[in-house]
Amino acid sequence: MEIRIVVQQATREIVLEMEDDATKVAKLVADSIAKGELLDLTDAKGRRVMVPVAKLAYVEFGAAAATRVGFN
Repeated sequence: MEIRIVVQQATREIVLEMEDDATKVAKLVADSIAKGELLDLTDAKGRRVMVPVAKLAYVEFGAAAATRVGFN
């Protein structure tokens, strides 16, 4: 599953490919916001991202991107 994290006053969004389902990741985000902690996520490739929840603009959950083969 792909998630996009948008941080206030940042020019680029953070895109992560997660192995967990949307419900589990949404709970992690909600718990971090409720506690006022850092949002700490590790993607499918092992890349770790930590974002202060006070700076979150929004988090978008989407389906995994299909791998394209060939030419369009």
